[in-house]
Amino acid sequence: MDDISRIKEEALTAIGLAADALALEEVRIKYLGREKGIITEELKNLKDLEIDVRRAAGPILQAVKKEVEEALKDKTASLTPSASLLVDHTAPGKKVWRGRPHILSREMEEMCRIFSSLNFSVAEGPEAESEWYNFDALNVAPNHPARDMWDTFWLKTSAADKKDPKKHMLLRTHTSPVQVRYMQKNNPPFAIVTPGRVFRYEATDATHEVNFHQLEGLMVGKNITFANFKFVIEEFFRRYFKTAMEFRYRPSFFPFTEPSVEIDIKWKGKWLEVAGAGMVNQAVFTAAGYNKRQWQGFAFGFGLDRLVMLKYKISDIRKMYDGDLRVVKQF
Repeated sequence: MDDISRIKEEALTAIGLAADALALEEVRIKYLGREKGIITEELKNLKDLEIDVRRAAGPILQAVKKEVEEALKDKTASLTPSASLLVDHTAPGKKVWRGRPHILSREMEEMCRIFSSLNFSVAEGPEAESEWYNFDALNVAPNHPARDMWDTFWLKTSAADKKDPKKHMLLRTHTSPVQVRYMQKNNPPFAIVTPGRVFRYEATDATHEVNFHQLEGLMVGKNITFANFKFVIEEFFRRYFKTAMEFRYRPSFFPFTEPSVEIDIKWKGKWLEVAGAGMVNQAVFTAAGYNKRQWQGFAFGFGLDRLVMLKYKISDIRKMYDGDLRVVKQF
Protein backbone atom coordinates (compact mmCIF):
# COMPACT_ATOMS: atom_id res chain seq x y z
CA MET A 1 0.00 0.00 0.00
CA ASP A 2 2.88 2.32 0.78
CA ASP A 3 4.28 1.70 -2.71
CA ILE A 4 0.93 2.58 -4.29
CA SER A 5 0.71 5.86 -2.35
CA ARG A 6 4.29 6.70 -3.28
CA ILE A 7 3.64 5.99 -6.96
CA LYS A 8 0.56 8.22 -6.92
CA GLU A 9 2.39 11.13 -5.29
CA GLU A 10 5.32 10.82 -7.70
CA ALA A 11 2.98 10.71 -10.70
CA LEU A 12 0.95 13.73 -9.57
CA THR A 13 4.11 15.70 -8.82
CA ALA A 14 5.58 14.87 -12.23
CA ILE A 15 2.34 15.95 -13.92
CA GLY A 16 2.38 19.23 -12.05
CA LEU A 17 5.98 19.95 -13.05
CA ALA A 18 5.46 19.19 -16.76
CA ALA A 19 6.16 22.44 -18.60
CA ASP A 20 4.83 21.46 -22.00
CA ALA A 21 2.87 18.83 -23.89
CA LEU A 22 6.00 16.82 -24.71
CA ALA A 23 7.06 16.55 -21.07
CA LEU A 24 3.52 15.63 -20.08
CA GLU A 25 3.43 12.84 -22.67
CA GLU A 26 6.64 11.42 -21.18
CA VAL A 27 4.99 11.34 -17.74
CA ARG A 28 1.93 9.56 -19.18
CA ILE A 29 4.07 6.90 -20.84
CA LYS A 30 6.13 6.45 -17.66
CA TYR A 31 3.12 5.74 -15.45
CA LEU A 32 0.32 4.63 -17.79
CA GLY A 33 2.16 3.27 -20.84
CA ARG A 34 0.71 -0.03 -22.10
CA GLU A 35 4.00 -1.93 -22.01
CA LYS A 36 6.14 -0.56 -19.19
CA GLY A 37 3.97 1.98 -17.40
CA ILE A 38 4.56 1.82 -13.63
CA ILE A 39 0.86 1.77 -12.74
CA THR A 40 0.11 -0.53 -15.67
CA GLU A 41 2.75 -3.01 -14.39
CA GLU A 42 1.31 -2.89 -10.89
CA LEU A 43 -2.12 -3.78 -12.27
CA LYS A 44 -0.63 -6.68 -14.26
CA ASN A 45 1.13 -8.00 -11.14
CA LEU A 46 -2.13 -8.25 -9.20
CA LYS A 47 -2.67 -11.77 -10.58
CA ASP A 48 0.45 -12.96 -8.74
CA LEU A 49 -0.77 -11.79 -5.34
CA GLU A 50 -2.73 -13.69 -2.73
CA ILE A 51 -6.46 -13.42 -3.36
CA ASP A 52 -7.08 -11.40 -0.18
CA VAL A 53 -4.26 -8.98 -1.02
CA ARG A 54 -5.46 -8.73 -4.64
CA ARG A 55 -8.99 -7.85 -3.49
CA ALA A 56 -7.64 -5.09 -1.25
CA ALA A 57 -5.05 -3.65 -3.64
CA GLY A 58 -7.10 -3.83 -6.86
CA PRO A 59 -9.63 -1.05 -6.12
CA ILE A 60 -6.88 1.18 -4.73
CA LEU A 61 -4.77 0.80 -7.88
CA GLN A 62 -7.79 1.47 -10.11
CA ALA A 63 -8.55 4.61 -8.10
CA VAL A 64 -4.94 5.78 -8.42
CA LYS A 65 -5.01 5.12 -12.17
CA LYS A 66 -8.21 7.14 -12.54
CA GLU A 67 -6.84 10.02 -10.44
CA VAL A 68 -3.64 10.14 -12.51
CA GLU A 69 -5.69 10.07 -15.75
CA GLU A 70 -7.82 12.99 -14.53
CA ALA A 71 -4.70 14.93 -13.56
CA LEU A 72 -3.24 14.31 -17.02
CA LYS A 73 -6.48 15.48 -18.64
CA ASP A 74 -6.59 18.69 -16.60
CA LYS A 75 -2.93 19.44 -17.25
CA THR A 76 -3.39 18.84 -20.99
CA ALA A 77 -6.27 21.31 -21.02
CA SER A 78 -4.17 23.94 -19.26
CA LEU A 79 -1.32 23.50 -21.75
CA THR A 80 -3.54 23.53 -24.87
CA PRO A 81 -4.56 27.02 -26.12
CA SER A 82 -8.30 27.62 -26.36
CA ALA A 83 -9.69 27.27 -29.87
CA SER A 84 -10.83 30.86 -29.61
CA LEU A 85 -7.21 31.93 -29.08
CA LEU A 86 -5.79 30.05 -32.03
CA VAL A 87 -4.99 32.24 -35.02
CA ASP A 88 -4.76 30.90 -38.53
CA HIS A 89 -2.49 33.41 -40.20
CA THR A 90 -3.32 31.98 -43.63
CA ALA A 91 -7.07 32.57 -43.27
CA PRO A 92 -8.60 35.63 -44.99
CA GLY A 93 -9.18 38.57 -42.66
CA LYS A 94 -12.58 39.61 -41.37
CA LYS A 95 -13.59 43.24 -41.82
CA VAL A 96 -14.34 44.95 -38.54
CA TRP A 97 -17.28 47.33 -38.90
CA ARG A 98 -16.86 50.48 -36.88
CA GLY A 99 -19.63 52.88 -35.99
CA ARG A 100 -19.22 56.54 -36.89
CA PRO A 101 -21.27 59.73 -36.72
CA HIS A 102 -23.49 60.44 -39.71
CA ILE A 103 -22.00 63.02 -42.04
CA LEU A 104 -24.71 65.57 -41.16
CA SER A 105 -24.14 65.15 -37.42
CA ARG A 106 -20.39 65.43 -37.85
CA GLU A 107 -20.58 68.51 -40.06
CA MET A 108 -23.10 70.18 -37.74
CA GLU A 109 -20.62 69.73 -34.89
CA GLU A 110 -17.85 71.17 -37.06
CA MET A 111 -19.94 74.24 -37.91
CA CYS A 112 -20.83 74.78 -34.25
CA ARG A 113 -17.16 74.43 -33.33
CA ILE A 114 -16.24 77.18 -35.79
CA PHE A 115 -18.92 79.51 -34.43
CA SER A 116 -17.89 78.68 -30.86
CA SER A 117 -14.39 79.87 -31.72
CA LEU A 118 -16.04 83.16 -32.76
CA ASN A 119 -17.67 83.44 -29.29
CA PHE A 120 -21.09 82.11 -30.28
CA SER A 121 -23.04 79.81 -27.98
CA VAL A 122 -25.25 76.96 -29.21
CA ALA A 123 -28.98 77.08 -28.41
CA GLU A 124 -31.63 74.45 -29.13
CA GLY A 125 -35.41 74.29 -29.03
CA PRO A 126 -38.43 72.06 -29.78
CA GLU A 127 -39.19 70.77 -33.27
CA ALA A 128 -42.94 70.88 -32.58
CA GLU A 129 -43.54 74.61 -32.28
CA SER A 130 -46.46 77.00 -31.85
CA GLU A 131 -47.67 79.26 -34.62
CA TRP A 132 -46.80 82.28 -32.48
CA TYR A 133 -43.12 81.39 -32.10
CA ASN A 134 -42.76 80.17 -35.68
CA PHE A 135 -44.54 83.10 -37.37
CA ASP A 136 -46.08 85.86 -35.22
CA ALA A 137 -43.03 86.58 -33.06
CA LEU A 138 -40.92 86.79 -36.23
CA ASN A 139 -43.11 89.44 -37.85
CA VAL A 140 -44.55 87.03 -40.44
CA ALA A 141 -47.89 88.48 -41.57
CA PRO A 142 -51.10 86.45 -40.99
CA ASN A 143 -51.65 86.20 -44.75
CA HIS A 144 -48.06 85.25 -45.57
CA PRO A 145 -47.84 82.25 -47.98
CA ALA A 146 -45.60 80.36 -45.54
CA ARG A 147 -48.60 79.88 -43.24
CA ASP A 148 -50.51 78.07 -45.96
CA MET A 149 -51.22 74.39 -45.32
CA TRP A 150 -49.33 73.56 -48.51
CA ASP A 151 -46.06 74.95 -47.11
CA THR A 152 -46.23 73.92 -43.45
CA PHE A 153 -46.92 70.69 -41.56
CA TRP A 154 -49.71 71.65 -39.16
CA LEU A 155 -50.35 69.33 -36.22
CA LYS A 156 -53.82 68.20 -35.19
CA THR A 157 -55.28 70.80 -32.85
CA SER A 158 -58.74 71.45 -31.45
CA ALA A 159 -60.88 74.08 -33.12
CA ALA A 160 -60.49 76.35 -30.10
CA ASP A 161 -56.68 76.05 -30.05
CA LYS A 162 -56.46 76.84 -33.76
CA LYS A 163 -57.72 80.33 -32.92
CA ASP A 164 -54.87 80.85 -30.43
CA PRO A 165 -51.46 81.23 -32.14
CA LYS A 166 -49.70 80.12 -28.96
CA LYS A 167 -51.61 76.82 -28.95
CA HIS A 168 -51.89 76.15 -32.68
CA MET A 169 -49.02 73.70 -33.22
CA LEU A 170 -46.87 72.87 -36.24
CA LEU A 171 -43.51 71.36 -37.17
CA ARG A 172 -41.10 74.29 -37.22
CA THR A 173 -40.20 75.56 -40.68
CA HIS A 174 -36.93 77.14 -39.50
CA THR A 175 -34.89 77.34 -36.30
CA SER A 176 -35.67 81.05 -35.79
CA PRO A 177 -38.21 80.26 -33.02
CA VAL A 178 -35.27 79.11 -30.89
CA GLN A 179 -33.87 82.64 -31.14
CA VAL A 180 -37.13 84.14 -29.86
CA ARG A 181 -37.24 81.69 -26.95
CA TYR A 182 -33.63 82.50 -26.13
CA MET A 183 -34.27 86.25 -26.18
CA GLN A 184 -37.21 85.84 -23.80
CA LYS A 185 -34.97 84.17 -21.22
CA ASN A 186 -31.68 86.03 -21.73
CA ASN A 187 -30.60 89.64 -21.76
CA PRO A 188 -28.18 91.06 -24.34
CA PRO A 189 -25.42 91.21 -25.28
CA PHE A 190 -25.08 87.68 -26.65
CA ALA A 191 -24.29 85.70 -29.79
CA ILE A 192 -25.91 82.32 -30.51
CA VAL A 193 -26.31 79.78 -33.29
CA THR A 194 -29.35 77.52 -33.50
CA PRO A 195 -28.73 74.33 -35.50
CA GLY A 196 -31.45 71.75 -35.97
CA ARG A 197 -33.94 69.89 -38.10
CA VAL A 198 -36.77 71.75 -39.84
CA PHE A 199 -39.75 70.70 -41.94
CA ARG A 200 -41.34 71.95 -45.14
CA TYR A 201 -44.41 70.65 -46.94
CA GLU A 202 -42.88 70.42 -50.41
CA ALA A 203 -42.05 67.94 -53.14
CA THR A 204 -38.91 65.85 -52.74
CA ASP A 205 -36.21 66.05 -55.39
CA ALA A 206 -32.41 66.20 -55.64
CA THR A 207 -32.22 69.50 -53.75
CA HIS A 208 -35.38 69.47 -51.61
CA GLU A 209 -36.57 67.28 -48.73
CA VAL A 210 -39.56 67.44 -46.41
CA ASN A 211 -37.14 67.55 -43.50
CA PHE A 212 -33.63 68.96 -43.56
CA HIS A 213 -31.23 70.90 -41.34
CA GLN A 214 -30.67 74.60 -40.87
CA LEU A 215 -28.19 76.61 -38.88
CA GLU A 216 -29.21 80.11 -37.94
CA GLY A 217 -27.34 82.74 -35.99
CA LEU A 218 -28.18 85.81 -33.92
CA MET A 219 -25.95 88.48 -32.38
CA VAL A 220 -27.49 91.26 -30.26
CA GLY A 221 -25.74 94.19 -28.60
CA LYS A 222 -25.71 97.96 -28.37
CA ASN A 223 -23.31 98.65 -31.22
CA ILE A 224 -23.76 95.68 -33.54
CA THR A 225 -23.56 96.65 -37.21
CA PHE A 226 -23.68 94.97 -40.59
CA ALA A 227 -19.89 95.11 -40.64
CA ASN A 228 -19.86 92.71 -37.66
CA PHE A 229 -22.09 90.31 -39.57
CA LYS A 230 -19.96 90.55 -42.70
CA PHE A 231 -16.86 89.55 -40.76
CA VAL A 232 -18.57 86.63 -38.98
CA ILE A 233 -20.22 85.06 -42.02
CA GLU A 234 -17.18 85.41 -44.28
CA GLU A 235 -14.85 84.04 -41.61
CA PHE A 236 -17.15 81.06 -41.11
CA PHE A 237 -17.29 80.16 -44.80
CA ARG A 238 -13.53 80.46 -45.20
CA ARG A 239 -12.91 78.19 -42.23
CA TYR A 240 -15.56 75.64 -43.16
CA PHE A 241 -14.49 75.24 -46.78
CA LYS A 242 -10.82 75.82 -45.90
CA THR A 243 -10.19 78.11 -48.83
CA ALA A 244 -10.27 81.78 -49.81
CA MET A 245 -13.70 82.79 -51.11
CA GLU A 246 -15.35 85.63 -52.97
CA PHE A 247 -18.68 86.94 -51.62
CA ARG A 248 -21.57 88.92 -53.05
CA TYR A 249 -24.44 90.55 -51.12
CA ARG A 250 -27.80 91.14 -52.81
CA PRO A 251 -30.75 93.10 -51.36
CA SER A 252 -33.66 90.87 -50.39
CA PHE A 253 -36.67 90.69 -48.07
CA PHE A 254 -37.31 88.68 -44.91
CA PRO A 255 -40.06 89.63 -42.43
CA PHE A 256 -37.74 89.30 -39.43
CA THR A 257 -34.81 91.38 -40.74
CA GLU A 258 -34.53 94.91 -42.12
CA PRO A 259 -32.55 95.56 -44.23
CA SER A 260 -32.18 92.02 -45.59
CA VAL A 261 -29.63 90.46 -47.91
CA GLU A 262 -28.87 87.18 -49.62
CA ILE A 263 -25.27 86.01 -49.66
CA ASP A 264 -23.67 84.41 -52.70
CA ILE A 265 -20.28 82.76 -52.97
CA LYS A 266 -18.21 82.26 -56.11
CA TRP A 267 -18.27 78.49 -56.65
CA LYS A 268 -16.53 76.94 -59.64
CA GLY A 269 -16.73 80.21 -61.53
CA LYS A 270 -20.42 80.83 -60.84
CA TRP A 271 -22.30 82.75 -58.16
CA LEU A 272 -24.19 80.46 -55.80
CA GLU A 273 -26.71 81.57 -53.17
CA VAL A 274 -25.83 80.07 -49.76
CA ALA A 275 -27.47 82.15 -47.00
CA GLY A 276 -29.95 84.84 -46.06
CA ALA A 277 -29.39 87.51 -43.43
CA GLY A 278 -30.03 91.04 -42.25
CA MET A 279 -30.32 93.37 -39.29
CA VAL A 280 -32.97 92.17 -36.83
CA ASN A 281 -36.37 93.79 -37.38
CA GLN A 282 -37.36 95.92 -34.40
CA ALA A 283 -40.72 94.12 -34.28
CA VAL A 284 -38.87 90.93 -33.32
CA PHE A 285 -37.17 92.74 -30.42
CA THR A 286 -40.57 94.00 -29.27
CA ALA A 287 -42.01 90.46 -29.32
CA ALA A 288 -39.06 89.29 -27.22
CA GLY A 289 -39.58 92.06 -24.68
CA TYR A 290 -36.47 94.09 -25.57
CA ASN A 291 -36.22 97.86 -25.70
CA LYS A 292 -35.89 98.35 -29.45
CA ARG A 293 -34.23 101.75 -28.93
CA GLN A 294 -31.45 100.20 -26.88
CA TRP A 295 -30.52 97.04 -28.78
CA GLN A 296 -29.70 96.07 -32.33
CA GLY A 297 -28.30 92.99 -33.96
CA PHE A 298 -28.03 90.78 -36.99
CA ALA A 299 -29.47 87.37 -37.86
CA PHE A 300 -28.56 84.88 -40.56
CA GLY A 301 -29.46 81.38 -41.68
CA PHE A 302 -28.43 78.76 -44.18
CA GLY A 303 -29.25 75.20 -45.19
CA LEU A 304 -26.73 72.99 -43.43
CA ASP A 305 -27.40 70.10 -45.78
CA ARG A 306 -26.66 72.22 -48.82
CA LEU A 307 -23.24 73.28 -47.55
CA VAL A 308 -22.41 69.64 -46.82
CA MET A 309 -23.46 68.71 -50.35
CA LEU A 310 -21.17 71.38 -51.78
CA LYS A 311 -18.23 70.40 -49.60
CA TYR A 312 -18.43 66.68 -50.38
CA LYS A 313 -19.77 66.94 -53.95
CA ILE A 314 -23.03 65.16 -53.13
CA SER A 315 -25.48 65.67 -55.98
CA ASP A 316 -28.70 64.43 -54.34
CA ILE A 317 -29.84 65.41 -50.83
CA ARG A 318 -31.88 62.20 -50.57
CA LYS A 319 -28.69 60.13 -50.46
CA MET A 320 -27.98 61.54 -47.00
CA TYR A 321 -31.34 60.38 -45.65
CA ASP A 322 -32.11 56.99 -47.23
CA GLY A 323 -29.84 55.02 -44.86
CA ASP A 324 -27.76 53.41 -47.62
CA LEU A 325 -24.59 52.23 -45.86
CA ARG A 326 -22.68 52.35 -49.14
CA VAL A 327 -23.11 56.12 -49.06
CA VAL A 328 -22.71 56.64 -45.32
CA LYS A 329 -19.43 54.68 -45.18
CA GLN A 330 -17.82 56.99 -47.74
CA PHE A 331 -17.74 59.80 -45.20
